[in-house]
Amino acid sequence: QAVVDFEHLSEHAAAFQGHDVGFCCLGTTRAKAGADGFVRVDRDYVAQAAELARAGGCKHFVLQSSRGANQHSRFLYLRVKGEVENLVQAVGFDRCTILRPAVLLCKRQESRPAEWIAQQFLGVVAWVFPTAYSVPVETVARAMVASVLQPGKGKVEVLENRAIHELGKA
Repeated sequence: QAVVDFEHLSEHAAAFQGHDVGFCCLGTTRAKAGADGFVRVDRDYVAQAAELARAGGCKHFVLQSSRGANQHSRFLYLRVKGEVENLVQAVGFDRCTILRPAVLLCKRQESRPAEWIAQQFLGVVAWVFPTAYSVPVETVARAMVASVLQPGKGKVEVLENRAIHELGKA
């Protein structure tokens, strides 16, 4: 494990060398970082980390994105996620897996009341429609690892929420 300063990521290039696979779940919220900070973390830091990983020999990059990611979206969150997906693909990995989970079900240390309410509701909905609107973070993590262990389905593979659930149970 290496601790890096994302504001000076290029100074930590050695931390990205010698790895066959890279996993990226980096992200923040607009509420926490502001619009500019959100873009810097969710797009710029991720794209730079992908570039450093590729330069360091990484062959397969696994990116956690978001359901609805679209570089043309009017919504900042979805637009930035779509932009970073394109930037990561353009890096030229031998293989790139992009996961687009719906609402992540998890326990957070920080207080997010609206998210907590949504998670309570979606937790109940998940009993009836388990793959429709949410996914536990543990399932996403298992799917990320499983995607590396299985043969690829092309140079770029995009896994939507249902596929994440299926792969996360494999």
